[in-house]
Amino acid sequence: MTDTDSLSEALKAISVSTELIDEELKPHLDTVLAALLEKKKDAAVEISRSGILPTLAQALRGKSRLSCQVALVVAEMARDAAVREPCIEAGLVKVLLPHLNSNNQEMLLNTGRAIGRICFDNSYQQDQLVQGGVIPRLVSIIREYPENDPLVNVCLLALCNLADMDSAREALAEQDVADVLTFQLKRAPDAERRHVILEILGSLGESDALKLQFAESGVPEALSEMIRALQGGSDPHDLCSIKIASNLIVSLLLGDESMQKCFGEGTGLVYQDVLSWLQSSNTQLQLSGALAIANFARNDSNCVKMLDLGVVPHILTLLEQHVDEGDVSVQHAGLSALRNLAIPATNKVRMLEDGVTERIKTLLRSDMPPVQFKLLGTLRMMVDGQEEAALVLGKDAVLLARVMEWCEAKDHAGVRGEASRLLAAFIRHSRSPEVVQAVAKAAGVRHLISMATSEHVIMQNEALVALAIASAIDIDSMKDPFRDAELLPMLKKMLEDPVGAVEVKFSALGLICSLANSSEMKEELNSVNIKESLSKLTDHSSSKLASQASSILSVLGDTS
Repeated sequence: MTDTDSLSEALKAISVSTELIDEELKPHLDTVLAALLEKKKDAAVEISRSGILPTLAQALRGKSRLSCQVALVVAEMARDAAVREPCIEAGLVKVLLPHLNSNNQEMLLNTGRAIGRICFDNSYQQDQLVQGGVIPRLVSIIREYPENDPLVNVCLLALCNLADMDSAREALAEQDVADVLTFQLKRAPDAERRHVILEILGSLGESDALKLQFAESGVPEALSEMIRALQGGSDPHDLCSIKIASNLIVSLLLGDESMQKCFGEGTGLVYQDVLSWLQSSNTQLQLSGALAIANFARNDSNCVKMLDLGVVPHILTLLEQHVDEGDVSVQHAGLSALRNLAIPATNKVRMLEDGVTERIKTLLRSDMPPVQFKLLGTLRMMVDGQEEAALVLGKDAVLLARVMEWCEAKDHAGVRGEASRLLAAFIRHSRSPEVVQAVAKAAGVRHLISMATSEHVIMQNEALVALAIASAIDIDSMKDPFRDAELLPMLKKMLEDPVGAVEVKFSALGLICSLANSSEMKEELNSVNIKESLSKLTDHSSSKLASQASSILSVLGDTS
């Protein structure tokens, strides 16, 4: 008898048996199982069409001595996607589920594989499993049999497939699953197992509550330890593990409480490892290190502490490594970290004293817009409230020349905007004639005038304030650029704009007031009939705006 004949005979015998007698069924099940294990072509489809699925379901429901073998048959059948739906229709998932409570490890393995394969890529069935309480059971099995690798693997794969579902995440949050996963991560025999665990941690780590639970359960430390063990090698699977784990640590640091726990006042193991990443030759670790520092630098006390601990030179060295033909993401992240570190005023002073601005100016030669954008923002943060820094940088001809180029960046509005804002910051924070003259000489005034018409109120205000300060300091340097750009008609239009922001009108009045102190500019203001626009503002609903408009009318020689 051929294999095909013997399978057909076995299926026929099972399908006609009305009473499930173990001794009679066993040889037929052996034949069916042998056909599946030998990967006989279309065996699974033939079995599902033979009508024996209800008989298999009945055997599982009755918890016969053959249940373990039946579960194995179903598991082997379900490798074939074509038979999964018939298995569901025959009620096999429902009758398999109770067997996850078995204390027989082989039964658990076969049942787990069968359910996992039948429900693979079937969101409705997966949701039913979660509603049916499969999550706590899977976690319990891993806890009960932590050394049984095939069984642990099945449970982890199941959790991985379910972890994207909100209901599964909620169920896992209640299970305090972090300790189970970190234990398995530490004993993972290969990259495949590591990646499954990392994927589960990644899915769960999106929740702020779980970020804290993970931090308290030592997940970041376990990830850090794993990275340390894998560093220095060239195996692509290990490098992939490093990438996933370091990204995951950065993600966990997005939670304020979890971040603070990992920082540990600068003595935390994770923080210490992150510092070493900055000095690694692995670009992925450099990137994650810079992103992690930027996350740690989300409050002033951490920023001050990190400066005390000497993080800045490491970031600067990293940035310098990537200036030419370097990694844009690393430069971007490094500058983000520096910018955040520069937010506390005390840090700005110390960073300037340490020559930070001089060193980051080496990045001026970068031709990558994301780096240019971040560099400009970092420099702007460095001069914020720092008169000396604004004076030094605002007079730097090489820096100004590059900023002018970026003010005209055709393909990147963000770079254009940041470049103009930096120019305005130089004038606003230095209030220096030398800076005003340097900006005027570099043809920067037109960019500030252009910025005054920005769609962003904050940028309009910064530009108008800078122009007012520049006019008060050195009107002679301003006259020609103002005329060339037709500033006065623009200001008139701004005052008369029915939907213009009050704060923008107020800043425009500040500039007009500054101009009115020059007899020459006063004549030009009168020539565009600015008084008419001012008169309309004297009864504005904002008393502050109305009062300022009246004051300027007086200066212009007309109080009517």
